[in-house]
Amino acid sequence: MTVPLLKIGAVLSTMAMVTNWMSQTLPSLVGLNGTAVSRAGTSEKISPDEGWQVFTSAQAPDGKCLCTAVIPVQGSCSRDLRSLQLRQLLEKVQNISQSMEVLDLRTFRDLQYVRNTEALMKGLDSRLRVASEGHKALNARNFQDLKEKMRELLPLLPVLEQYKADSRLIVHLKDEVRNLSGILLAIQEEMGAYDYEELQQRVLLLEARLHACLQKLGCGKLTGVSNPITIRASGSRFGSWMTDTMTPSTDSRVWYMDGYYKGRRVLEFRSLSDFVSGQNFVQHLLPHPWAGTGHVVFNGSLYYNKFQSNVAVRYHFRSRSVLVQRSLAGAGYNNTFPYSWGGFSDIDFMVDESGLWAVYTTNQNAGNIVVSRMDPHTLEVLRSWDTGYPKRSAGESFMICGILYVTNSHLAGAKIYFAYHTNTSSYEYTDIPFHNQYSHISMLDYNPRERVLYTWNNGHQVIYNVTLFHVINTAGEL
Repeated sequence: MTVPLLKIGAVLSTMAMVTNWMSQTLPSLVGLNGTAVSRAGTSEKISPDEGWQVFTSAQAPDGKCLCTAVIPVQGSCSRDLRSLQLRQLLEKVQNISQSMEVLDLRTFRDLQYVRNTEALMKGLDSRLRVASEGHKALNARNFQDLKEKMRELLPLLPVLEQYKADSRLIVHLKDEVRNLSGILLAIQEEMGAYDYEELQQRVLLLEARLHACLQKLGCGKLTGVSNPITIRASGSRFGSWMTDTMTPSTDSRVWYMDGYYKGRRVLEFRSLSDFVSGQNFVQHLLPHPWAGTGHVVFNGSLYYNKFQSNVAVRYHFRSRSVLVQRSLAGAGYNNTFPYSWGGFSDIDFMVDESGLWAVYTTNQNAGNIVVSRMDPHTLEVLRSWDTGYPKRSAGESFMICGILYVTNSHLAGAKIYFAYHTNTSSYEYTDIPFHNQYSHISMLDYNPRERVLYTWNNGHQVIYNVTLFHVINTAGEL
């Protein structure tokens, strides 16, 4: 009959776990006293990974409208995550409530049994007193048996008192669960997340509309980079990870390539959440090993540098075959002209709003960075620019809107120091802060579809939001 007591302890432990989880999961939504707190009207600054950020517009002296925008990480909407966690919390509370109902029923039955036993004990005690007064009429053996039965029943008295106390505790716990459920439902109502699937569809629709809006803004000049957002810590010190730079936003696959030379194993994860958990992936085994970390996925194909050569390879994921490979004439390889961190990073492929690029250098360019626009189907070089910036002095580089941005180091304290404009064949020195959180960057690429920077930083997969400066005339034309 003590089993329900143990179950009460389990419920108390589970309640504490849920309360603790709730305080960690929804710190900005649940107050210290357990009441719902509205975020409306607060001055708390939303971090770059929490949602779309639109910066205030300004008007230039010539009447043009100036505005900037920052896009969050595709598929990692914090609101979606909180809604899912809230739903899980509600399910846990409901499970606890159901368990307590069963516990309450069992305890009630046991309590009825003990109460019946209590009446039996009182009747037995009464008979014992009568027998004691007229004990001469009783057989000595019968009297002794009566006393033994009474002695056996005496321990039930404190059990009865304990059951009464536990019964009151269950009533209290039921009230607490009811209050907790009410708080969670209020938070859910405040977040507008009664239907998580519906919310998810609304977010996807909003993302599509905002992507379309920002595409209309056209290209812009980089003016800022957000603080780093760590997605996962895995793999060796050097590597590469990416999403497709061209496919529709509904395709959220992630590719992962650990190591900087002689690797052939590419992991394809179904989504960013699967990548974070390390689940639901398929493996591609490349026919040729890679060199460096300057790989890029563009329209379903992987572009990479073939090991111990200046050959560019286009590998198609769906057919699992090499569609084309072509040598980059004169391009250095095997650590002839790498970035400052080395790692066979002689040839770096990248994609921006205008297409596929290759960044490398040659002896003819005296080790200065060459930017080449490439045909993604044939890998033919369409046009090249000599930036005049020594590649061995660069930490990493990336393309945005036809502009090559170069960091001055791969270590802590790096900043975006140099920009080369291919449209005007001119350069400028910049001073854009860049927080290198883990002190050793071996891959840095821009994704024009999501407008974020993907980074491999000392065994951490990290992203950065970017702020672009757009100029729009009063007629709304670019």
